[in-house]
This record gives sequence, C-alpha cells and structure tokens, in this order.
Amino acid sequence: MKKRFNVIAALGCAFVMAAAPAAMAGAETEAVTESAAEDTAEAAAETTDDQAAADKVAALIDAIYVQERTDDTDAQCEEARAAWDALTDAQKELVAGENADPDYFGRDTGDASADDPLNQDEIGENELLVVSFGTSFNDSRAADIGGIEKALQEANPDWSVRRAFTAQIIINHVQARDGEKIDNMDQALERAAANGVKNLVVQPTHLMHGAEYDELMEAVSAYEDEFETVKVAEPLLGEVGADASEVNADKEAVATAITAEAVKTAGYDTLDAAAEDGTAFVFMGHGTSHTANVTYDQMQTQMETLGYKNVFIGTVEGKPEDTACEAVIAKLADAGYKKVILRPLMVVAGDHANNDMAGEDADSWKSQFEASGSFDSVEAQIAGLGQIADVESIYVAHTAAVIGGSGAEDTADAGTEAASLEDGTYQAEFNTDSSMFHVNESKEGKGVLTVENGKMMLHISLPSMNIVNLFAGTAEDAQKDGAELLQPTTDTVTYSDGTTEEVYGFDVPVPAVDEEFALALIGTKGVWYDHMVSVSNPVKAE
Repeated sequence: MKKRFNVIAALGCAFVMAAAPAAMAGAETEAVTESAAEDTAEAAAETTDDQAAADKVAALIDAIYVQERTDDTDAQCEEARAAWDALTDAQKELVAGENADPDYFGRDTGDASADDPLNQDEIGENELLVVSFGTSFNDSRAADIGGIEKALQEANPDWSVRRAFTAQIIINHVQARDGEKIDNMDQALERAAANGVKNLVVQPTHLMHGAEYDELMEAVSAYEDEFETVKVAEPLLGEVGADASEVNADKEAVATAITAEAVKTAGYDTLDAAAEDGTAFVFMGHGTSHTANVTYDQMQTQMETLGYKNVFIGTVEGKPEDTACEAVIAKLADAGYKKVILRPLMVVAGDHANNDMAGEDADSWKSQFEASGSFDSVEAQIAGLGQIADVESIYVAHTAAVIGGSGAEDTADAGTEAASLEDGTYQAEFNTDSSMFHVNESKEGKGVLTVENGKMMLHISLPSMNIVNLFAGTAEDAQKDGAELLQPTTDTVTYSDGTTEEVYGFDVPVPAVDEEFALALIGTKGVWYDHMVSVSNPVKAE
C-alpha cells in the first residue's frame, strides 16, 4: 500500500508540476491580450481625438467660407488659423468639411508679402478703385491683379489707386491663411468716403457685364451721394451686344493680345505655324448663366473673324452649351488637330486655371482631353490675362475714357445738326457723365429721337425702376415749387437670351444734338442728383 501511495503521490506531483507552467502560460496570455486591448483602445482614442481636432478646424473653415462679412469675421479668421497651426501633420490630412480641405491652409500659392492690398488711407480727392473678383493664389494676385493696378497707377499719377474684391470668400481665405486684409466693396467705399474723396472712378477687372459687374454697380449706387462725381469704366470686353455675331474693338484687341501671348509661350513664330504643326489653342473662361454668356460666343466669332481657325473658346460651367468641354473636344477632333494647348480666359490664374483646367483629377480639362484619345499631346499654360501688357493697356484706355470727360462728342458745329434734322424718327446715342446713369443694355446705348416742328424728344429705357423721376435742369431747380418732373413710362425690354423685363422709360426733351444739357434724377432713396447728358449720332429710321 505504501508503494501504491507513493506512486499516486508521484503522479499527483507530476500533475501539479505539469499544471503550473500551463497556468502561468495562461496568465501571461491573458496579460498580453489585456495589453493589446489597452493599446487598441488607446489607438482608437487617439484616432478619435485626431479626427475631432481635424473636424473642429473644418468647421471653422466652413464658417468663414461665406460671402457675407460680419462683425465676427476677423476673430473667426484668426481662430481658424490658430486651430490649424495646432494640428499635427497627420491631423491636417484629416481636415474635411463642406468646403474645407487640407489645401485651404496647406497649399503653397506663393509669397503673400509680394502683394500690396492697396488698403491705405491718405487717398486724396481723386481715387481710382480697381475692383476684382479676387484670387487666393498669391503669385497670381500679385502678378495679374497687381499688374493691372500698377499699370493704372502709372498711367494716372494724379489719382490714388486702391483695391476691392467682390468675393468675400476669397478675402476671408487670404486673411485667415496669410494675414493679408483686402477691402470688400463696402469697406473700400467707406474708406473712400472717410478719406474725403471727391471724385471716384471705378475700374472693374471683370471680363464682362455679368453678375459680378451687376453686383458692383449695385454696391457703388448705394454710396453715390458720398462723392461729387462717380464714374464706372468698362470691363475688359466692353458692351455685351445682342447676339453671338456682335463683336467690338475691345473683343478684337483682347483676342489679338491673348492669342499672340499663347503662341509665343508655346514657342511658335506665328499662329499659322502652330496650325501647320497640328496645334490648336483653347481659352477656357468661367461661363455664366447670366445673359452676358453670349460674350463667349462673341469671342469665338471674333477669333473666326480674325482668321484664327485654330483658336477655340470654352467655359468651365459649360454655359453657353457649345463652349462646354465635351463640345470643344469634339470641335478640335473634327478639325483634325492633334496637339492642344489650354490657357485660361480669366484675369487671374487661380483655382479654375490650376485645378479645373490643368489639374490631375479626372474631371479637369487636361484630363478630359487626354482621356478622349483624340490628341497626341495636351499642355496647359497657367497664366492670367492680367500680366499681359496689351491687356493692361486696354484697362488703361477704359479708365482714360471716363477720367477724360463725359463722353459727349465734340463738334465745331454744335446745334447745326439739330437745326437740319427733318421731322421724323431717329436712333440716337444717349451719353451721360456717369456709368451709373445709362440706358438699358438691350438698347446698346441708344434711344428713339422724335423730331417734330423743330422740337426734339428722346425716349430712353433705363436698366430698372430705381430712377423714379427726371428733371430737365438742375437738382436744385427740380426741388422748387412748380417744377415739372418727367414722369416714367413702363417699358418692356427684351434681352439677348430672349428674356423680358419691365423697366422705367422717360421722354427727355432735347435742346440740341451734340450739346451737353443738365438732366437731374431722383431714385427710390429720395435724393436728387445732377448729371450732364448729350444726344449724338442720330440715324433716321427707315
């Protein structure tokens, strides 16, 4: 029995000795598992914290990605930048919001300090306010917008050139990222008034009389009574015109200048030499749903009129439709061109030029042209119109046209033409001393002149119903008892896209052709303004 007990005891010891390592191994495994779980939980927490920090910055960016400036904007810009700077590199890559992404603060667009925001005081009596949509691309802002501003300052040394942007989204972006403060329209006009400016000339750098130009005119109108004179010069391409067939001297000058620059940059001696090499040039504009979209078709007409068979006009937004990317690709492919050079039809080489035109994404124009398989090579010239000397000269000429005078025609025989006009109906030009006061764009600067028994009456249709009365004389006389105010008619005008609108019209007595006369107006704000106007170039209706 003792022997058997010893065997059992030995077996028991062996079992205990065998179980001990197993128990120890289990404990170690449990510890490792617990540690791994802790690591996973810690990593998850860090990931959550990283995303939360990135989301906070995204929300701050979205808050300033707006078109309205408020009393909180300056503080919001500072807060967004500080929050971005506090992120790690890994956290910055996680930033994503409705409009936010890592490029908002992280993309290198050049040295902001090379740009002058032109927001200084001590303006003097004469201000030339250069108004642009704007760009957050620092190099382009300095070279393109800055190039135009410098050319205008050089041409007008007695005027103080100042800047305003119409895109608050861009103003906020530049301020938050680079600390550079650019005036919006209200800030610039308030600055001008506070500085005692008497004569204000506004030069838009916009391409056309589109939505941005309309907003500019609305903003200027609200401040018109703050200055003795206010004049707005033409945008780059001048008057819009009625349809795709209409071109003008401005469009011809721009077409010539931008094509010559593109051909030179591409290394060709002439446009014909490029055509012989199978190369076509595509100028990509923004596009618009505004009635001014016909301007892009007019530019294509202008290229064809000049004999530029291998130059095409396109638009990012595909408005008008025949300027959409796929339509332009088809035109070039059908014409047999094998090499394509893309260049922006925009004052600045900003986001549209760098991303929509030349970007690496599948929906960029460069990518779409390559994906079509119709071309051997597709290249992009990323340069805005603003740094082309001949384009700068066009802006200078537009400014000179309003600074130099009222626009009325000088003639040695003033009044003689009026006396010689036969009774009848004529088309005649209506000239004013202010771009704020003009006939409806559908009328191309003209009114209907009726001559009867030696008396002349011009009927004009205005852009809106904002002017409620006119007076043939001065604003002072218009407010005297018994003054006979000109009452409005309700006119229906038809725009180039076929849309119609009701506006006010007036029958204005004309003392003589080609002679200035006083014509005061009062708007919905109840304030009278003095203007000098003239009627010229009467053409008898058939």
